[in-house]
Amino acid sequence: MKRVVLKAPVDHKPRADDFTLIDVATSPCPDNGVVARVIYVSLDPYVGSRIRGRHMGEPPPAPMEDAIPGAVVAQVIATRSDAFTEGDYLYSMDGGWQETVALGADQCRKVDPDVAPLSAHAGVLGMPGLTAWAGMTQLADVGAGDVVLVDAAAGTVGGAVGQIARLQGAARVVGIAGGPEKCALVEKRYGFDACVDYKADGWRDRLAEALPDGLTLFFENVSADMAMIALSHAQVYARGVLCGLVDAYHTEQQSAHPLNAGLIIGKRAKVMGLVVYDFYPRWDEFAAEAAPWVKSGKLTIAEDRAEGLEQAPTLFEKLMDGRNIGKCLVRVAAETA
Repeated sequence: MKRVVLKAPVDHKPRADDFTLIDVATSPCPDNGVVARVIYVSLDPYVGSRIRGRHMGEPPPAPMEDAIPGAVVAQVIATRSDAFTEGDYLYSMDGGWQETVALGADQCRKVDPDVAPLSAHAGVLGMPGLTAWAGMTQLADVGAGDVVLVDAAAGTVGGAVGQIARLQGAARVVGIAGGPEKCALVEKRYGFDACVDYKADGWRDRLAEALPDGLTLFFENVSADMAMIALSHAQVYARGVLCGLVDAYHTEQQSAHPLNAGLIIGKRAKVMGLVVYDFYPRWDEFAAEAAPWVKSGKLTIAEDRAEGLEQAPTLFEKLMDGRNIGKCLVRVAAETA
C-alpha cells in the first residue's frame, strides 16, 4: 500500500517537497481490532507542529517510516473485533496519510453514513467540530444574548464555532478572517453577522464598528496578541476560550505567548484553555447533538478537496500558507468499495 512520509526531519514550515510516497506492506489485523481502507484523510493545522515535535509533547513521525499523522474516515475490510463488521465505516484520529490502517477497536468510532455525508465525519462531525462544540457549549456556555467574536473564522473550527453559537442563541456573531473570499464564506455560508478582513487597511476600526456594544465571548485560534485585541473590546465579565496559537506553529523558537494580566483583571474576564483531547470521551454526545444540525444544513463547512493520496502534500502546503478555502480533505478512495 501507499503511505506519505517525511523525507527528513523538518525544522521549518512544511512544504510539499518535504514529503514523499513510499510502498509498505499492509499491517495484519490486530487482536480486537480492524484493518480499514482509507476513504478520506483530514489535513489539520496542528499537524504542522506535530511533525516538528512541537504539539502536546507528541513525537514527530520518523522520516521514511511513519505515516504523517491525520484523522481518517475509513471502511472496515477485516475485523477481529466484536464492535465492527466488514463494511462498517469508522473515524479515527490515529489513521495517518496512507491507503489502509490497522487499528485497535479502542482507536475508532463507528460512524453512520446515513446521518451525514461521510466527509462530514472528517470535519464538522470530526475533531474540528468537537473542538468547536466543547469550547462553545461546555466551557463558555454560550447562550441567549451573547455577542461572540471568532478569529480564523473561515477555518473549520472557527466556522463551526460561530454557527454553534448562533444555534445556541447568540445575539450577534462576528468573525475575523484574511481576505475578501474568506470573509464572504464566513458571512454568506456560515451566517456570521459580519466578518472583518485583518489584511485590509483600517481593520481595527472595522472591528470596533462590528462590535458597537463590545463582546461577551471570544474564541481564540491565532495568538495571544489577537486574544488581547479581542479582550480590548470585551464587556466586563466576558469569557474567552483559548484554543489555538496558529501564528506560533512555525516560528523558529517557541513563544511564551504573554497575556496582559492587567487587562484580564480590569475586564473581570474568565479565560479558559481548551484541549480537545479532554472531550474525546464525550464524542458520541457531541455527534448525537450535531448530526441533526448537519443533516438539516444548519451546521455546514466548505471543503477544499484533493483527489488521491499523492496530492496530500500539495494541499497541506496550501493549508500551511493559509490559502485554503474550507476544510482540507484528501479523498484517497471511493466511498463504496
